[in-house]
Amino acid sequence: MNMTIAFIGLGNMGGGMAANLLKNGYAVRAFDLSEEALARAEGAGAVRATSAADAATGADAVVTMLPAGKHVEAVYTGEIFAAAKPGALFLDCSTIDVATARRVIEAAVAAGFEMVDAPVSGGIAAANGGTLTFMVGGADEAFAKARPILSAMGKAVIHAGGAGNGQAAKICNNMLLGATMVATCETFAMAEKLGLDAQTFYDISSVSSGQSWSMTSYCPVPGVGPQSPADNGYQGGFAVGLMLKDLKLATEAAALAGASVPMGNAAEALYQMLANKGEAGRDFSLMIEMLKGK
Repeated sequence: MNMTIAFIGLGNMGGGMAANLLKNGYAVRAFDLSEEALARAEGAGAVRATSAADAATGADAVVTMLPAGKHVEAVYTGEIFAAAKPGALFLDCSTIDVATARRVIEAAVAAGFEMVDAPVSGGIAAANGGTLTFMVGGADEAFAKARPILSAMGKAVIHAGGAGNGQAAKICNNMLLGATMVATCETFAMAEKLGLDAQTFYDISSVSSGQSWSMTSYCPVPGVGPQSPADNGYQGGFAVGLMLKDLKLATEAAALAGASVPMGNAAEALYQMLANKGEAGRDFSLMIEMLKGK
């Protein structure tokens, strides 16, 4: 194998992902603005780089895991394109807006590189455990080259189509999740007001037409269904702030595409209210507490 991969962005997700590349025999040149994150990567066996350009120099592939589209565009156009060797493969695993993803990939291809957008689903535990799902947008050849690298960090690698389609799949999925979680929360809150026991309602609805993943895999009611963040004071899991970020990306993409998303818009507004209450760091199933007026 002996491929060298530059890994830029070693936060909650990136740190675990880089560690899994190392475990699978890849050489990793790591860069992050955080000294603590760099030290952790070095401890896992990565070589420390002094900048994104330094990390990308001589690397066969570059993986980025950054907060937003502006960071991704700045690091590729400002540093990586100039530093990377001809024909290098770029994999952006950040969750960003579709338009920026398509623009950066177009620029990379024009500059002689291959690039995919490969946002992830699964959260921090899956990043650490190497069980992420990657939704990948880009040309067939670029996807074929990216697949083994992504497989070293995840359990499922799915080609969603052309450039930007990975981001499109991610935000459509998460908008569906956000809306179904709100519906699940309001229904349990209503059932309680109507004098229906939560466990009894779960036993009925989980085997009826109202069943959803939000109910049966991630129930927002403590003590009902499989273990979920509700059983841990709504700590861990998928933060309200991250759900809100994805919903904003989804409704922005919908507006640009002329798609009607009334449920997505409603979910965004409700998660914005929850974040405004200072709850951005807690799990998104906390929505049930807000709907109960707590």
